[in-house]
Amino acid sequence: MQELSIRTDDEVELSGEESGAGPPLVLLHGLTATRRYVVMGSRLLERSGRRVIAYDARGHGRSTPAPDPSAYGYERLAADLLAVLDALGLERAVLAGASMGAHTAVRFALCHPERVAALALITPSYDPVVDTTGLDAFAGWDALAKGLSEGGVEGFLAAYDFSPLPVQWRATVEKVIRQRLSAHEHPEAVSNALEVVPRSRPFESMSELALIRAPVVVVGSRDEADPGHPLATGERYAQAIPGAKLIVEAPGQSPIAWQGGQLSKVLTGLIANGST
Repeated sequence: MQELSIRTDDEVELSGEESGAGPPLVLLHGLTATRRYVVMGSRLLERSGRRVIAYDARGHGRSTPAPDPSAYGYERLAADLLAVLDALGLERAVLAGASMGAHTAVRFALCHPERVAALALITPSYDPVVDTTGLDAFAGWDALAKGLSEGGVEGFLAAYDFSPLPVQWRATVEKVIRQRLSAHEHPEAVSNALEVVPRSRPFESMSELALIRAPVVVVGSRDEADPGHPLATGERYAQAIPGAKLIVEAPGQSPIAWQGGQLSKVLTGLIANGST
């Protein structure tokens, strides 16, 4: 494994890593996560002959904060992805993004279609038709940002609404949250991202997704285990993108997005359809 440090045009240092050899695949994590939380440590992709690149989004993990606390929107996240590809000399790559990473990948694919060999959109949650004009539209996100800023991990957990989750999933989710948040060197930057990212729009209409021509797989999760990433939203992405395939775990099972090995198998199947 080789460590990466890539400087963006606004002087953010993106911390990353790459391993394996072969056509490139870039992993993009979700909000409050780090590069470890896409395939969860699985090495199946490297063993299948891929060059796997993963990096911490700005302000997350070991990457440095944005110089402007408001510079965490999708236009910046997509620009960071372009900086990574350019720094590594990659003309095209398969992109696999979870939640915020999925939305970043869509934004990038719409802006730079020639750089995308294939897309894996894992548990997307952004829906452009959802009304966010109300005063309370982002209250939950703002409470999480305040909790993290003022009380650290415990403050974040105190602000987190576990009530939609079935009892059997709550301990697992709390454990993962603690692990993810403890990995950040700049929690105040993550707090800033919690305020900015949910307000940012990676695209304006589902109809825009019809412009994507790369092979696409959408990995959804059922609402009982992961209500924050509605399955209906993943279904809408799959319906809007020409030729996209939707994959969901069987009822009662753990989401595929939570299982690094199973998710890597899905990505391996996608790779077979994407030429780089």
